[in-house]
Amino acid sequence: MIRIKRWKMTAGRLLIATLGFTLTATSAVTLADNALSIGISVSDLGNPYFTQIARGAEIQAKQLVGDNANVVVVSSAYDVKRQIEQIEGFVAQGMDMILLSAASYDGVEAAVLKARKAGVKVLAVDVKAKGADATVTTDNTQAGMIACDYLVKQLGGQGRVVIINGPKVSSVRERVAGCKEVLAQSPGIQLLSSDLNSGGGREGGLESMTYLLTQFQQIDGVFTINDPSALGAQDAAQFAGRDDFMIVSVDGAPGVEQQLRAENSLIKATAAQFPNYMAAKAVEAGYRLMQGETLEQTTILIPAELITRETVDSYQGW
Repeated sequence: MIRIKRWKMTAGRLLIATLGFTLTATSAVTLADNALSIGISVSDLGNPYFTQIARGAEIQAKQLVGDNANVVVVSSAYDVKRQIEQIEGFVAQGMDMILLSAASYDGVEAAVLKARKAGVKVLAVDVKAKGADATVTTDNTQAGMIACDYLVKQLGGQGRVVIINGPKVSSVRERVAGCKEVLAQSPGIQLLSSDLNSGGGREGGLESMTYLLTQFQQIDGVFTINDPSALGAQDAAQFAGRDDFMIVSVDGAPGVEQQLRAENSLIKATAAQFPNYMAAKAVEAGYRLMQGETLEQTTILIPAELITRETVDSYQGW
């Protein structure tokens, strides 16, 4: 059973509300009878991407140890101090493994090293974390490149483009860098803005796009660092009565998959990630480390797949 815990500081005390649900792994093969406890700290449980990481981790854990798998998931809300407390809490609970979507590459290093010293295997998932045993993440530079390459081609190499940025984590920085690399190769593309932080959420995407629409009379294309931000950017366009630009993004989330099927959607493409597979690979790597094995590689990059209106019907989704 996965147990999701939402952490909140109130009156100086840490309050924990627990919601439980069970997932069933199909065709699970038990490879060992020992128990496996996994603590997962992700950035935002309001984002379905991170929920899929939790699901993928539990399914893989069940394949390894059957019903002896215990997975606890918490959200850091991109708060370094909160995430440090979560890591320390996992160590105190005797977790065998921690999957970590780091709020800061080096901000949680001391807690990561403390966990490893206690014998806990720490796997960085989705973003890099200094000191982790291994990292499993999307090839985020490639994701930004293929999304923005599609945008440039749809614009015919000419147009005014904005980037809606996000939290200062490695995945976001790499996506933006990949996008900018592609945009820079087209002299006819003018990058108007790239610094606004959406926070990776729909509301932040709405706020960022609303501001951009007031600042720039003409916008032809938008790259957002994830799908919730893309949905927010489209909300802003609808509120402003604008339909004269296109949006591309990264994630492959169900909400944007639906938009790609909608005739009047401004969202034209997303570079799909595979959070279930990513989490499964991380659990597999951690379990191998627990058995005393050595990993052939400590950084595993998973290529993103461009999903467009023309290809969405063949997309398997999350």
